[in-house]
Amino acid sequence: MSQPSAADRPVLQSDLPPESGSQRDSGGFRLPWAFLVLVALLAAGRFLLAPYLTHPALQTWATVFVAVCVQALPFLVLGVALSAAITAFVPASFWTRALPRRTYAAVPVAGMAGAVLPGCECASVPVASGLMARGVAPPAALAFLLASPAINPVVLVATAVAFPDDPSMVVARFAASLTVAVLAGWTWARFGRTAWLPTPRRTVETGEGKMSVFVDAMRHDLLHAGGFLVVGALAAATLNVVIPRDWLTAVAGVPVVSVLVLAFLAVLLSICSEADAFVAASFTAFSPTAKLAFLVVGPMVDLKLIALQAGTFGRAFAWRFAPLTLVLAIGVSFVAGWALL
Repeated sequence: MSQPSAADRPVLQSDLPPESGSQRDSGGFRLPWAFLVLVALLAAGRFLLAPYLTHPALQTWATVFVAVCVQALPFLVLGVALSAAITAFVPASFWTRALPRRTYAAVPVAGMAGAVLPGCECASVPVASGLMARGVAPPAALAFLLASPAINPVVLVATAVAFPDDPSMVVARFAASLTVAVLAGWTWARFGRTAWLPTPRRTVETGEGKMSVFVDAMRHDLLHAGGFLVVGALAAATLNVVIPRDWLTAVAGVPVVSVLVLAFLAVLLSICSEADAFVAASFTAFSPTAKLAFLVVGPMVDLKLIALQAGTFGRAFAWRFAPLTLVLAIGVSFVAGWALL
């Protein structure tokens, strides 16, 4: 896995059977608009049906579901646009020049590159897929996938605003998140298998203009990832209603258990990384280390992200990578909390 193989290059139309090159054109331009109309109807339905949702649990469920979809959609579109731009406009040779040849050296470089992209986890999945399709080694692309939503400037500024009296929380979040991203990339480089993560393949037609390739790739990825975003939002809204708040308060005083509780709560709530610091700050009964675990785990492992990963890279990948990331995030949060908070 240390060197991009010939299978990692973009697929030319000449490499494919005739029917393969036309599969993605069957939906035309109507499909993205249908998806956007569906999201708009969901948002409007939240307000139109509000008078009929008299039960508090139903109101909470509807609010959380729509909030997750609406909050994540702009960043999902941003990520899809970046991924399509990488496919259409960035030559594959650029990545071989920009990143070190050795995979173990490329992983931390790709992780640090995540610090410059202001987006959440919804944006990182299609971008990482685009990077792999353009020849970036999967461990390096995965390090970028984990680091980008956790250490970008928008998230760090939001964390500083949410914790105005505790600047060490910003340092701890940056250090812990980058460490998890690099460790996860290195672990996948050592133990990952090609069968678990087939390299995404993008069809680039030789006679097609770059703008047409960009629109086609964006249309395909938006439809593909958008459906799994809705599935993740449904699961997050349901679990948000089911978990009793009194139970959280009862375990806040138990050091190790409180860290584990907030880590798993971050997975279930699926809050966007630009907003999770304010939610973490509201858990006043919990220790700083438990809050740090919430901030580190959330952007890397949550329900909508797992759904997006499964839809983009396959279930075989998601079932292995999500538990690996969760274990690393919890362990590093313990160490960073002890050392920095």
